[in-house]
Order: sequence, then C-alpha cells, then structure tokens
Amino acid sequence: MTRHFNFCAGPAALPEPVLARARDELLDYRGHGLSVMEMSHRSPEFVAIAERAERDLRELLAVPDDYRVLFTQGGASLQFAAVPYNLLGRGGRANFLHTGIWGKKAMAEARHLFGEAPVAASSEAGGFAAVPRPADIALTEDAAYLHYTANETIGGLEFDYIPEAVRPDGTEVPLVCDLSSSILSEPLDVSRFGVIYAGAQKNIGPAGLTVVIVREDLLDRACAEMPSLLGYRALAEGASMVNTPATYGWYLAGLVFEWLKEDIGGLAAMEAINRRKADKLYAAIDASELYSNPIAPANRSRMNVPFVLADDRLDATFLAEAEAAGLLNLKGHRSVGGMRASLYNAVPEAAVDALVDFMGDFERRKG
Repeated sequence: MTRHFNFCAGPAALPEPVLARARDELLDYRGHGLSVMEMSHRSPEFVAIAERAERDLRELLAVPDDYRVLFTQGGASLQFAAVPYNLLGRGGRANFLHTGIWGKKAMAEARHLFGEAPVAASSEAGGFAAVPRPADIALTEDAAYLHYTANETIGGLEFDYIPEAVRPDGTEVPLVCDLSSSILSEPLDVSRFGVIYAGAQKNIGPAGLTVVIVREDLLDRACAEMPSLLGYRALAEGASMVNTPATYGWYLAGLVFEWLKEDIGGLAAMEAINRRKADKLYAAIDASELYSNPIAPANRSRMNVPFVLADDRLDATFLAEAEAAGLLNLKGHRSVGGMRASLYNAVPEAAVDALVDFMGDFERRKG
C-alpha cells in the first residue's frame, strides 16, 4: 500500500494513526464482537464513545461550562438554515460579514428563509483579498446576531481578529462563526462566541458530521415553525440523539480529538506546526516568479493556500506531474481556478516540504 500526500480541501486528510486505529477496530471494537458502525447509538459502548469525544473536544477548546456541544448532521451548509431558525424567534435580523463564497451562501439561505440579511461589512469590492477592518463593521439597530466565516476555504482568506458584534446603541449581540476549515487548528476563546459550527470533513473527521457549540442562554430563541430536528434545545437535551446520529463519524472524530491531545500535545502545539507549514509554502510562492497568491499577507489562510501560475497554459501539466509525484488534489475550486493546497491538521509537514520541492523543480524546468 502506498499513501500519497493529500491536499484536498474536503473531505480532507485524516491522521494516519487515526486511520490505523480505526482499521484495527473495524471488525471487532475492543472485544465487543461488532463494528462501531453496527452498534446501537443507545448502547453503553457507543454512549461511552460519544461522551469521551465530547469531553476531549471540551478540553481541547477549553469550552466553558455554560456552552452545549452538539454532534449533528447535514454539514455546515445545513447550519446556514439552523442558525437563523434557532436565533431569530424573538425578532430582529441576521447580520453578515461577507468575505467570500461560503459567507455568501450562509447569507443567501437566511434571506431565502427570512427575507432580509443585512451586510454589516463586505470585502467584495476589493476582490476578497482582505477582510473588512473592525471600524468598517456596522450592524443594524435590530441585529439579532452577527455571522461570519472565519476562514474562506475557496478564496484562502482568514480573519486575523475576532469581530465585535455590537449594535449602534452599544448592545452586544451573539457572534456566530462558521469555523469549518480552521477549527482545532489553534487555541480559541470560545467565550467570545454565541454559536460556533463546523463541518467535520476538514479538521475533525469524515464528512457527514457537524459540530455545534452553542451558549446555553441562546437555546430558547428558536422560531416556532422551525423543523424539529434543527432545534438546538432538543439536540442538547437529547444528547445529540434526537434521531440516529452519524455514529461512525462521531467515533472517528473522537479518535482525532485523542490524537490532537496525546500525539500532538494540544492546540498550541498544533498551531505551531500549522504556522510552520503555511510559512514554508507562502515563502516559496513569494520567492517565485511563476507562482502568486492574491491575498493580503495579514489575511492569508493557514489552512487553504490558493495560488496561480503566471502562465495558466501550464496548469494541466503542473497538476499531472504533481499527481505523478504523489501530491494529490491540488486543483483549485472550479469557481476560481488555479491551484489550492489545503494544509489541515492531518497534512504532515513532510507533505509541504515535498510540495515546495516539486514547485521549485517545476519552475526551473517550465517557468
């Protein structure tokens, strides 16, 4: 068996120790005579898996006691609907920071459901090359919450600060964050947020699972017409088991949390590794005459590094040779083209070293 370096934006690379452990436990989970995929979600064995995963996630992120952790389904995209359904039951409007495709999709869903979703600030005029500065953020007087996407996976744009969610009269409202592509990549002050949500398929585990972290005082703001399976209160009271959850994804997420704690040493150690990986790749791009990245340095994503070749006629050759060299999934998103290397937690530093070496060699031969 040969494993290559996987730079996919999602579903993304998983840690090899996690895959090896899941392989060893696939047919017979710890002597119970069946796979986790075959277990009842109500069984003592799976409840123990679920409870361990939540404890480890809480420890990694230092989640305060007055927050509930939910393991739900539907991907982050379903939360585009779940968040307004859960937070607009007392009136007001959802406000948005518009910094790219995923933020735009979240805003469009809120508008589809509730008619309006004011933009508190946008970086669209600048081609999404930087995030709005704090002074540019202006909430409406009736803002119920402020939503933003911390890291735009497609554009490679990352916030370098946590926004303040304050109405013109000084009233603070909940801050909601789509943290799908950067969760667990560094320490985080969860207390700054009302709701955090993240699709698993980037830094948590396989596709099909979504983690939601919600402050308890927000559990009773839901709209009466909300679909019951989207309700945060019901999910919290039902231990995320209102219906059959994504049990195997939950199990694998738990293994990733253990890997982060025991093999990596926590999120501060993970952050140092991630910064080192990103710095190497950006340095190679900046030193090149063939490759370029359009994002303002302060807002360059550590998780998703897009770059273009000066001569796009070389794109197909670059991708073919990269794949032959064991460097997979470097093609940029179809909406923007070019290349993209996703450097999530499970992408080893050796992968970045191999990519940088390949890029240098390619430029010498083709540039």
